[in-house]
Amino acid sequence: MRKNIVAGNWKMNKTFQEGIEFAKELKDVLANEKPNCDVVICSPFIHLASLATILEVTEIGVGAENCADKVSGAYTGEVSAAMVASTGAKYVILGHSERRAYYGETAEILKEKVKLALANDLTPIFCIGEVLEEREAEKQNEVVYNQLADSLFELSDEDFSKIVLAYEPVWAIGTGKTASSAQAQEMHAYIRSVIAKKFGNEIADNTSILYGGSCNPSNAKELFSNPDVDGGLIGGASLKVNDFKGVIEGFN
Repeated sequence: MRKNIVAGNWKMNKTFQEGIEFAKELKDVLANEKPNCDVVICSPFIHLASLATILEVTEIGVGAENCADKVSGAYTGEVSAAMVASTGAKYVILGHSERRAYYGETAEILKEKVKLALANDLTPIFCIGEVLEEREAEKQNEVVYNQLADSLFELSDEDFSKIVLAYEPVWAIGTGKTASSAQAQEMHAYIRSVIAKKFGNEIADNTSILYGGSCNPSNAKELFSNPDVDGGLIGGASLKVNDFKGVIEGFN
């Protein structure tokens, strides 16, 4: 059975102290109201070890927002998958559209990152999605297919089954625009059909596909009610405990 997951992506937000305060508050809130989904916080590197310690006895997972495509060495400013895993984090976001657009991350780079994440027992949350021009040209299926094929299709069935996917229409990230519930379901169903064709129905049925892109407390329930939408990768609404709780309650 595939898991329902709500994962927060803090991006470049929260000081060390603010991150700790958030984690403690969320821990207390969810201790009283057990969520009906897995909950993950993906934070900047500076928070990881502390969050993993604070949340260790809870069911809240911790993840990084990125990792390097190299094992180790003279790569100033980079953080390896092994380093991420050593903090106690269990997840890592890879291929976010901001990394692709601002930092030139290619399919080949992401292929290496995925391999290293898996080798260090991290669960990749692998992001895919089209920009507005591609959506308007009705090329979204082609774009998403290529993003999957170019970075993930060389994986074994066993390794692919460890991946969580996040469909994020780039035109809906931080813009206030959201793919309609029907648009989200249509794309998630397409993604699942691509996985089924490549890796078989069983793996496709067990792959969690999250929606990202201006998902918030007011639209989470409708989005999550779709049969192929297994949760969300949440940006802005993951920065305040009440907002994040509101999204988590989309599974109630």
